[in-house]
Amino acid sequence: MIGSMLLSISEVASQIGLRPSAIRYYEQIGILPPAQRVSGQRRYDFTVLHRLVVIQRARQTGFTLTEIKQLFFGFRTGTPPSVRWQKLKRRKIIELDAMLEHIHSVRDLLEQQGKCRCTALEECGKKIFEKQCENGLS
Repeated sequence: MIGSMLLSISEVASQIGLRPSAIRYYEQIGILPPAQRVSGQRRYDFTVLHRLVVIQRARQTGFTLTEIKQLFFGFRTGTPPSVRWQKLKRRKIIELDAMLEHIHSVRDLLEQQGKCRCTALEECGKKIFEKQCENGLS
């Protein structure tokens, strides 16, 4: 494919593996620059594929669209990509660590669930409420 060739939204979508509606949405929220229009139809420069690949990688690693927008536009012009990724990565790792801690807590609760000797769920509820059944777990 020639670099100066303009691509239709369906060509971009098929090259990247996205729905055209996702590409339009990225444009609407400002992550993608507005497409050129030829006879009323969107036409994209080949380099849009590179931006979309970065967006996809960021989505795969758990970044929100707001965070991705910050990746592109939340830094002074000339800020190297490595600095941008590092700053967002630190925040994302803190967030993931908190999620992981929560997941372990929930898993521990699930492991304890059903180890009680209660005869009715209301009894479990009472013991949970009173923190009497296996350290507060029924």
